[in-house]
Amino acid sequence: MDLLCKNMKHLWFFLLLLAAPRWVLSQVQLQESGPGLVKPSETLSLSCTVSSGSTSGYYWNWIRQAPGKGLEWIGNIYGSGSCDIYHPSLQRRVTLSGARSKNQFSLKLTSVTAADTAVYYCARHDGASCTNGYCREYFEIWGQGALVTVSSASTKGPSVFPLAPSSRRTSEST
Repeated sequence: MDLLCKNMKHLWFFLLLLAAPRWVLSQVQLQESGPGLVKPSETLSLSCTVSSGSTSGYYWNWIRQAPGKGLEWIGNIYGSGSCDIYHPSLQRRVTLSGARSKNQFSLKLTSVTAADTAVYYCARHDGASCTNGYCREYFEIWGQGALVTVSSASTKGPSVFPLAPSSRRTSEST
């Protein structure tokens, strides 16, 4: 486990959520995908696909933003899984994993509640901003975000039943 991985467990609260302009970077793109709607107490599963690049050698993060609130860092995974670190308030419910062959990494969040409703972002960090064990975090590449709503509402649309014509004529009444 490298120095950054060891120290991030204690320094997660120093995160500075700054995004570099996309034109400064290569053509690497991140795309989140997931269910959109999850029922309370179920498990949320999201994946992030990395295009035009490799998952090796980078820290892959999940961040969320609940409606009307600020950004909240969830956790990160190094490469395809050699080191994973979670926000202390979520660590009992979160699992991160990586699939190098698919250039993907994923998030599982168990026992979701309405408080987990948010836009979920994946983001890349290269680990280069650490000096003498002090890390100042920023994420240079972000996905577009995936809205996840936790609700018991059904996604099934309304039912339409055709009605037979009536034998009574209603237009003749005064």
